[in-house]
Amino acid sequence: QVQLVESGGGLVQPGGSLRLSCAASGIIYSFYNMEWYRQRPGKQRELVARLSSDGSTVFADSVTGRFTISGDSAKNTVYLQMDDLKLEDTAVYYCYAQNRVNDYWGQGTQVTVSS
Repeated sequence: QVQLVESGGGLVQPGGSLRLSCAASGIIYSFYNMEWYRQRPGKQRELVARLSSDGSTVFADSVTGRFTISGDSAKNTVYLQMDDLKLEDTAVYYCYAQNRVNDYWGQGTQVTVSS
């Protein structure tokens, strides 16, 4: 089975930066899309960023200009660079990937923005 493992979460001050990583392992094939979601306290899980296999990207309005998604195909890893973090960015962040046979979720990583 494919596994997605997030890393890079933690505690950061407002205005700070973090880079999340999502590494895929197993029988991967080619991913069509890789995405980051987050679930803020009391909120529904929401799409943060999407990286498609053609290189196109999509960002939530709330993070546009502050977050960047990128991938390293050689490492089967997708990244979420998070800059100018705000209190409302506090959430559990989840990696999501889709290939020819299934879709997959990571276990989530906590990001807490606090002074």
